Amino acid sequence: MTPHAPASTPTFPVMPGGVRLAVVGLGYVGLPLAVEFGRTMDVVGFDINSTRVKELATGTDHTLEVDDADLAASHGLHFTDDPDDIADCNVYIVTTPTPIDAAKQPDLTPVLSATETIAKVLKPGDTVIYESTVYPGATEERCVPVLEDLSGLLLNDDFFVGYSPERINPGDKEHRLPTIVKVTSGSTPEAADFVDALYGSIITAGTHRASSIRVAEAAKVIENTQRDVNIALINELAILFNRLDIDTEEVLQAAGSKWNFLGFRPGLVGGHCIGVDPYYLTHKAQAVGYHPEIILAGRRLNDSMGSYVASQLVKRMTKEGIPVRGARVLMLGLTFKENTPDLRNSHVVDILAELADYDMHVDVHDPWARPEEAHRHYGIDLVEHPEPGAYSAVVLAVRHNEFVEMGAERMRTFGKPGAHVLYDLKYALDKSDSDLRL
Repeated sequence: MTPHAPASTPTFPVMPGGVRLAVVGLGYVGLPLAVEFGRTMDVVGFDINSTRVKELATGTDHTLEVDDADLAASHGLHFTDDPDDIADCNVYIVTTPTPIDAAKQPDLTPVLSATETIAKVLKPGDTVIYESTVYPGATEERCVPVLEDLSGLLLNDDFFVGYSPERINPGDKEHRLPTIVKVTSGSTPEAADFVDALYGSIITAGTHRASSIRVAEAAKVIENTQRDVNIALINELAILFNRLDIDTEEVLQAAGSKWNFLGFRPGLVGGHCIGVDPYYLTHKAQAVGYHPEIILAGRRLNDSMGSYVASQLVKRMTKEGIPVRGARVLMLGLTFKENTPDLRNSHVVDILAELADYDMHVDVHDPWARPEEAHRHYGIDLVEHPEPGAYSAVVLAVRHNEFVEMGAERMRTFGKPGAHVLYDLKYALDKSDSDLRL
């Protein structure tokens, strides 16, 4: 839709005392944001998951993105699952996830559901800011009509919209919310000023004000698309070098001696960002009649890596004379990346599915993953104490600190003496200490 021109110069809440802020969605993105704002102003943290709200109210975050001390230090933050508790707010920040469906199409259900909740309490003068990753145009084309229809208000006449894409990196203790430059934008120049000033009050690294919401949306979605395509290239090179009997890591180290070589590594591409966001961009591209060749090719290749890893393991076991059918395998790691309990879109499960097709039996051990979530999401019952000497193969799939400290010698104690393969997917071990590397 075409935004309405403002009838007059908008009046925004005076910062910081005039802002009554609600953060809608308390996951990996929303909670750190609510905690940071809660240090200096009153903030209502809203989530439809009552269990999550009760957990946070006790001062604990199971995602480990915010520690107990930081939660306690956010004196202005209060948690709720009751929509009535956000009715008095005048600034709403939406941080709900934006996944893809089974057909790898954008699923805007969570963000539109949050939009409906806000629309029911939206008042003249309010501002709604979106952080969820979407395709260019989604905020104004999909979210704004919901806000207008359910509230009876008009964009830029009665309420305003902003977009400031999240840049949270789960498990990263170095790059935290205040130290990452924040892109901001608004539905009018005045709204953009307000959104930029609001985030500028907590972001020590500074902000980058985009010229429009669509520019800010596009900037976010290409950040992860660029990484996805680069990793796909390295994955393809790894497959090629394997056929040439050349060690990929040695090649990358040699090439990395040049100052402008990008240090990407091969591997599984999962999580809620890199493995998902490119599909939002390709969806919009196809909607306007353009077929994106490189982006989709990269996605196909990265999505196929689980199958490739399984086939390489089976080939090596066969070469070593280790029976494949009925073999027991120990998978070290299930989360989508190291040192985080986040299981979303983990492609370790792709390896598990492929090995099951070979009639192999896999035990999964991950000290970071929550057993109940592993069972709920994937039907996997984690093994807390793997059986020594029981496995025909041990696969290091996630580079958790615990596994790095464990080392090859300890990992091999889980393998059958003299009759197992140790596969290092993450280059966590010396080349001479593993039997197979990606």
